Amino acid sequence: MEYNENLPKGLGREPVYCWGHKNVPKQVGITSYTLSPNRSRPMAHAFHRAIFNTFRRSKAQFLYVVPPFVVAWLLMSWANQR
Repeated sequence: MEYNENLPKGLGREPVYCWGHKNVPKQVGITSYTLSPNRSRPMAHAFHRAIFNTFRRSKAQFLYVVPPFVVAWLLMSWANQR
């Protein structure tokens, strides 16, 4: 639909305004409110995500923590046998 300023006034007819037209009248009296999902349910899925996030982070550190403990245990067992 195009803007047509030659439409006759009255009888409930007004010009058709399309998006992007320069003379579109301002909207007045329309107010909308929104609430972000983080504000409405801040703890949604917190426990579920905590379990899996802890597992993921621990799995990522496994090779940094376990081999030194294994080496230390083997050294201690060797030292105790001697």
